[in-house]
Amino acid sequence: MNNVIVYSKNNCMQCKMTKRYLKEHNINFEEHNINKEPQYLDILKQQGFQSVPVVMPENSDPIVGFRPDSLKELAN
Repeated sequence: MNNVIVYSKNNCMQCKMTKRYLKEHNINFEEHNINKEPQYLDILKQQGFQSVPVVMPENSDPIVGFRPDSLKELAN
């Protein structure tokens, strides 16, 4: 299983839906909440991201927003 990192923030419906999708499909992930860990906000901005959630699978392109079509590929 690939290592997956999810960048999220508090009160973010797309973040909640993304994390729920990953849990329901037994995709292990590590979460970094930018409200609790603000250093990750700087990392995301440096990489050009302007919104969360950002899902970063180890061996593929980042997924921005709640994208079940793209998340589905992680479950394979």
